[in-house]
Amino acid sequence: MILKRLSILNYRNIAAAELEFSPKINCFVGQNGEGKTNVLDAIYFLSLTKSIANSIDSMNVRHGEEMMMVQGVYDLNGVEEDISIGMKMHQKKHVKRNKKEYKRLTEHIGLLPIIIASPNDSIIISGGSEERRRLMDVVISQYDPEYMTALTAYNKALQQRNAMLKAEEEPDTGVISIYEEMMAEEGERIYQKRQAFIEEFIPIFQQFYSLISKGNETVSLNYKSHCQRGALLDIIQRDRQKDRIVGYSLHGIHRDELEMALDGYPIKREGSQGQNKTYMISLKLAQFDFLKRTGSKTTPLLLLDDIFDKLDAQRVEQIVNLVASDAFGQIFITDTNREHLDKILERSQGNYKIFHVEGGNVES
Repeated sequence: MILKRLSILNYRNIAAAELEFSPKINCFVGQNGEGKTNVLDAIYFLSLTKSIANSIDSMNVRHGEEMMMVQGVYDLNGVEEDISIGMKMHQKKHVKRNKKEYKRLTEHIGLLPIIIASPNDSIIISGGSEERRRLMDVVISQYDPEYMTALTAYNKALQQRNAMLKAEEEPDTGVISIYEEMMAEEGERIYQKRQAFIEEFIPIFQQFYSLISKGNETVSLNYKSHCQRGALLDIIQRDRQKDRIVGYSLHGIHRDELEMALDGYPIKREGSQGQNKTYMISLKLAQFDFLKRTGSKTTPLLLLDDIFDKLDAQRVEQIVNLVASDAFGQIFITDTNREHLDKILERSQGNYKIFHVEGGNVES
């Protein structure tokens, strides 16, 4: 897959931009806060219909403006696809494929597979378990349409059950049982898909980490779920009274955890900044490789946002060698350090474009 052209209007701090891209490497150079990341965010928005930074769509509209529009023209396995997302303040967004609006956004997810690595990824290690579940959800939803449907249904049932648990009056046993049955049915379906993904994903991730670190450390992932204890419905219903006391559901796939370790110890506790960064970049490159072989059978876009900071020269060199190889397709990179980019461009055989970003203005 190739993103040939990108049009941006009033997206975050970018007033207007019309960009044509190289099919291989595209670099955005500029100081922090000038808008480099916002260009990548616009590309991500076109793939997953949501921003990396803001879950509230209206927050992506440029300050002082009433509407925004992002449009991309893609070469998808030899077929041109025109994708646009627009919205006015206080109205819902409209996502269109070749000028025709989707009835459901889930129909679009997976068409344009994408992976982004950025400094914000550190929260996957340092943050709560929801961040690590999201890591799984973002990938699986891009190759398995049924996954998002199951996850949406599970979350709706969970919200209804939690509302009943918080209510002053005692929950109706028949009604709350219906929501628990929905949670169990969809939850076990989600668990099976997460488990299958992780089993296949782990060796890919470990291989990338070994390449970048030159085998200096070993890493692991361990998926933990309440579904591993037995039938999920029994587990949910067993502690209904305890859940009633705390006011929310203590068991279910919304509590799943992905344990991350370095040399057998939790990386959250033991990893240096460079090791944590290597861990996260390896996860993202493995996600890319996984999506490349699944889903829409097209090479995903790879977005690398300021990823080289806190890495020693050896690890930077290894990452440069990896992303500049033929194994990766079209890449979008931001950095304040032109030296890092020049190392990548030296291996690109001239197939690249450089964009300078300042104050929301993007120029090639």
